[in-house]
Amino acid sequence: MSTPALIATVATILVLVGAWLFMMQRRTRLKKQFGPEYERAVLDTGNLRKAESLLDARARRVRKYEIRELSADERARFAESWRQLQTRFIDEPTVSVEDADRLVTDLMTARGYPMADFDRHVEDLSVNYPDVVSHYRDAHAIALRHSGPGASTEELRQALVHYRTLFDELLNVPEPMRKRA
Repeated sequence: MSTPALIATVATILVLVGAWLFMMQRRTRLKKQFGPEYERAVLDTGNLRKAESLLDARARRVRKYEIRELSADERARFAESWRQLQTRFIDEPTVSVEDADRLVTDLMTARGYPMADFDRHVEDLSVNYPDVVSHYRDAHAIALRHSGPGASTEELRQALVHYRTLFDELLNVPEPMRKRA
């Protein structure tokens, strides 16, 4: 083998190894950032590369948002609203779940997430809250089921618990602290 052919072969191998390492590093970063949402995206798309591209696009989109920490007054106001809706659950479980959905949306808006439809909210939340966004999906599914054939009081209670999990994360964890952690 001539020297130029050997150099070309080695260069090709180095480029291929570099590309493979880049893809593996990207995959590791996405798995770490998105946690269970990574696997969900892969299952939903049925294609690893497409899922990773979608997750990367999500992360880039959310980085452009001006996500902010709530002031102490805002935090107290949201916490009081939650306390009130939770208290009403015994007498009005359906209304409480509807109010919980609205309150979570209001909290997201106050933090800087843009108004969007449910699917967009889930995508955006998955970037910074991958471990609890499934609670939002579950709560929303129960709320939708209740608007159709109906959900039991236990299912509504479970929806409220799911909303509460996401609410607590959005309310109490300032974004800069999450990034440091």
